[in-house]
Amino acid sequence: MIVLQSQRTSDYIPLKLKKSLRFDNTCDVIHKNTILLVIFKMASLRKASKSHARSYKERSQPASRAHLGFLEKRKDYKERAEDFQKKQNTIKRLKRKALNRNPDEFYFNMVKTQKLDGVHQEKEEAEPVHTEAELKLMFSQDQKYVTMKRTSELNKIERLKSSLHLVDNDTAPQNKHIVFVDTDKEVKEFDAAKHFGTHPSLVNRRFNRSSLESLKKLELRGNLNEEDLKKVSKEKEQRYRELVKRIQREKDLHVIQQKMEMKKNLMDKKDKRTKLQEETKSSAPVYRWRHKRKR
Repeated sequence: MIVLQSQRTSDYIPLKLKKSLRFDNTCDVIHKNTILLVIFKMASLRKASKSHARSYKERSQPASRAHLGFLEKRKDYKERAEDFQKKQNTIKRLKRKALNRNPDEFYFNMVKTQKLDGVHQEKEEAEPVHTEAELKLMFSQDQKYVTMKRTSELNKIERLKSSLHLVDNDTAPQNKHIVFVDTDKEVKEFDAAKHFGTHPSLVNRRFNRSSLESLKKLELRGNLNEEDLKKVSKEKEQRYRELVKRIQREKDLHVIQQKMEMKKNLMDKKDKRTKLQEETKSSAPVYRWRHKRKR
């Protein structure tokens, strides 16, 4: 409780406060012109009283109604309502904008675009930028470049094949050499190197499998150690991998060349044709043209 003392009531007490103030007979009066003003609450006291108030709580979904899902709280409803109102206001604003639109306004995009699947897209120009002769010439230039690259790859493949001979290529079919023996004991004790009369390291070779007698008569020039042999075999494997890649590249260029040839033939729209096979990644489309008698 705060007590204020004033000499003139008209200077300090507003009219509304005068009407609301009521004094009992028990109130002590110090002087005639003196009154007691009693203010029970101030702003700081209101805030302090709120700190002791009960916090706002909402019940969660009971266990018996858990199958119905999440129970919406007030903050969730408020968020959903604000989103709904925002969308409704946007629709109203667009409707108002459409009603107030000038019916005589014109933009060039109105005639240059078309609606496909709900999306505005620019129309293709009615007048082509290039003539048919220019397009055929450009395709022929590209086709010549692809043909040149394919020819270059073929030449490199032939050179690699001539140097490697493909005698120990793993992709070649594996032939079998069947040896017949009389008893099971001979099967268990069979020694391929002794049977063929060659060194054990040369048994699995399909080429140049020399016998022990020819190896003894062979005169080797130079010293070959294991490092040199490993280096030679590594280079040979690299060249085989290069050969496989170049063969695959030549096949891809051949498919591209066929597709470009077909595309060039399809540029002539006057000739009637029938499609026999669809285009795939590894083959060009197949068409059959109607036979046309030459004059």
